[in-house]
Amino acid sequence: MPVFVFIPLAPVLGALVLFLFGRRLPRRTISALACSTIAAAFVFSVAAFINLLSTAASGQNILTYKLFTWISAGAFRADAAFRFDPLAAVMVLVVTGVGLLIHVYSVGYMSRERDYGRYFACLNLFTFAMLLLVLADNLVFMFVGWEGVGLCSYLLIGYWFEKPSAADAGKKAFLVNRIGDAGFLLGILFLWTAAGTTSFFSLEIAVAGSVIAPSLATLSAVLLFIGAAGKSAQIPLYIWLPDAMEGPTPVSALIHAATMVTAGVYMVARLNPLYSFSPAAGQIVAFVGALTAVYAGTIALVQNDIKRVLAYSTISQLGYMFLGCGVGAYAAGVFHLFTHAFFKSLLFLAAGSVIHALSGEQDLRRMGGLKKYLPRTYPVFLVGALVIAGVPFLSGFFSKDAILVSAFARGQWFVGILGLAGAVLTAFYMFRLIFLAFFGNERFPAEVKSHIHESPAVMTRPLAVLAFLSIVAGFTGLPAVLGKRANLFSRFLEPVVRPAAEGNLSLGAEWTLILASAACAAVGIWLAYLFYVRNTALPGRWAARLPRIYRLLGRGYYVDEIYGAIVVNPLVRGADAVYRRFDLGIIDAAVDGTGRAAGYFGKAAGLVQTGWIKDYALAVLFGLVIFLGVLLF
Repeated sequence: MPVFVFIPLAPVLGALVLFLFGRRLPRRTISALACSTIAAAFVFSVAAFINLLSTAASGQNILTYKLFTWISAGAFRADAAFRFDPLAAVMVLVVTGVGLLIHVYSVGYMSRERDYGRYFACLNLFTFAMLLLVLADNLVFMFVGWEGVGLCSYLLIGYWFEKPSAADAGKKAFLVNRIGDAGFLLGILFLWTAAGTTSFFSLEIAVAGSVIAPSLATLSAVLLFIGAAGKSAQIPLYIWLPDAMEGPTPVSALIHAATMVTAGVYMVARLNPLYSFSPAAGQIVAFVGALTAVYAGTIALVQNDIKRVLAYSTISQLGYMFLGCGVGAYAAGVFHLFTHAFFKSLLFLAAGSVIHALSGEQDLRRMGGLKKYLPRTYPVFLVGALVIAGVPFLSGFFSKDAILVSAFARGQWFVGILGLAGAVLTAFYMFRLIFLAFFGNERFPAEVKSHIHESPAVMTRPLAVLAFLSIVAGFTGLPAVLGKRANLFSRFLEPVVRPAAEGNLSLGAEWTLILASAACAAVGIWLAYLFYVRNTALPGRWAARLPRIYRLLGRGYYVDEIYGAIVVNPLVRGADAVYRRFDLGIIDAAVDGTGRAAGYFGKAAGLVQTGWIKDYALAVLFGLVIFLGVLLF
């Protein structure tokens, strides 16, 4: 049995043990079991990666292993089978590597939680579901992991289910994702109808041989993208992700960096032959991604909850990934997924360290001046902000620039300009967060100040590792202007991910775009400095001058209210009407009527049950008279 088969087995065994015995085990045992199983999965991932490199040298870039035939019904067939190739290798290293650091961080962050075992059991199960998703050899088996991460997100977002807001956020995430998953399932069915298979290898052959009609390919690709928009929080199904901040901060880091939200991007990259075959579907993916990147960035400008700023940042960065995939630069999109995993998990865990230091405070308006109190958290938070802002020579700069250059090279000027605008917004809102939290006057209460403390080593050491990875990860995908062989990441993915079509940009134009991207980061950082350090009265003046726009952004363009008015409230009123008129009026009335009829019959029969012997003798005599009458006449 190949080593990659054992990658998802380690976390699921840990989850099983913790679900069965977690409440009986001591905390140290729970921590050791949860972290060691993810560490084992990471070791298996590294071993499988090394093995893939050795087989690739001989021309074998795709390894498969069939466990058993899962479904066989007429012409329909789906195997429980794994596929390990360069794309899967990148994903399992990200999921297990970042997941391990988040598990270790959780040991310190969740140390005082009452239901410690349940938390780590769900965290292990979450990791298993994502690994199953990325290693699946066909769409049907992928759907199992796809639904698994949806279930685990519900369990972990609503981990503090005693709090109504957390329970509601979990339900919201679950229901919104079911809408997207309906589209995903329909896309699978249409593809099977057209090609007679759900295997990735067979689908690629079907697309290459034009077995699938272009119109059906476009319909299937768009339906699958609806599922991706739900999982990866794109317009219009992004509304669950900001509310997901109600879960523990390490859960937010895992959802945003290594699991769940990356599933949609991975699926589009995995089915790159289909999306390349359908330019219309690719255009939809690119446009939705670019629009989401700017849209979410504008909302992040005015958010005051430190985790919500990062949540909208994730939505925006996912938009860049879809922009890359939509214009055909699948390797660039996956490269941004790769670098984003490091710097976004760093930012969330660093935010968790700030929240931990302030005894649960998340409002940026009640922070300030934390730089001197958090000497280990501040530098790594700053690194994360610089990386996501796209400062040159850091990983976020390389991966974002690869997407923007590809967009302009393919003639996609509109989405490219939106991408540049999103870069300015990203730099601004991230350094707004930095300046509000770590600089300026101390705005927290005196009683909080007496308890401020740096996080323990079990929390800060993973931050240092992630900061290092956030800096160096970009050097695996250097720009093409430095030479075609400089982009090691793209070359590694070439056997399974189609390279972007050659553009017509000159060397000078590419350098201009690179400099423009760096200028966008500089402008965003300078504006944030101007507003929140140099002249702190400016934000208030602009808010007073443009109150409607400020309120519009603060309420997220009232999208939740619109959904409530158009979708939620009519469904609630309809369900209430059905309950009152059909359930109570017909179903309950029939059941209750049957009970009442039996009661009336019992009361009528009870009239002859008097308890007097003379009445019973009279009844016997009366019966005898009737009997004799029947015999005689």
